Amino acid sequence: MLSIGKFATAGGVGVETVRYYQRKGLLAVPDARDGIRRYDANALRRLRFIRKAQAAGFTLAEISELLALDASRDRSRARQLASTRIRALDDKIDELQRARRALTRLATECAQGDHGPCPILEAFEV
Repeated sequence: MLSIGKFATAGGVGVETVRYYQRKGLLAVPDARDGIRRYDANALRRLRFIRKAQAAGFTLAEISELLALDASRDRSRARQLASTRIRALDDKIDELQRARRALTRLATECAQGDHGPCPILEAFEV
């Protein structure tokens, strides 16, 4: 049984993150014993699940659904959520690659001369 501080540390988050997850309904608020809320191994497992799912790119809403699926073992829905997240990540990767190419081009143009306006700054002007 862990206090909120030790629980947060064991889960790799801050205390405010634990409280945020509780407000979002992802983590339960345990009953206080002697004025102290204690978190058990199941709560820690759930917290680690949330963090790993976030690292995989899932939103908190999707994580909430995944947590519900964890109990029902609905592989089809879990796979569907993962496929949707993969498509979103692919779109983001494409966007970042376009931004990288554009910035690389601007940096190259900037390096080609010291006269006139900077192509980088000029590209961002309104």
